[in-house]
Amino acid sequence: MINIEKRDKVDIINFTIDRINALITDELRDEVNKVFENGNAKVVLDLQGVRYIDSSGFGCLLSIMRSAKNNYSILKIANPAPEVLQVIRTLHLHTVFDIYDDLDECVRAFR
Repeated sequence: MINIEKRDKVDIINFTIDRINALITDELRDEVNKVFENGNAKVVLDLQGVRYIDSSGFGCLLSIMRSAKNNYSILKIANPAPEVLQVIRTLHLHTVFDIYDDLDECVRAFR
């Protein structure tokens, strides 16, 4: 479901799925939250290839954000598809998440 790579002390989480919906949110949340267990993590959720996120998916992303903050970690989002970004803006979640169009730019933002 996810792959994690490390670049410049930043964990980059890539998705092997194109939909984040109610069927996978519990498993997804558990997998991603493992990254925050040590605290002070710098994490990018690379949404490249994710074309659809339903309401439970956005709830999952908000839960992941809360876990990051509770563990003194930083979470950023990169590469949202135009249709996903439109929903993010409609829900005003662009005021909650730090979102970048480019993965490299997102990783550099941690410096």
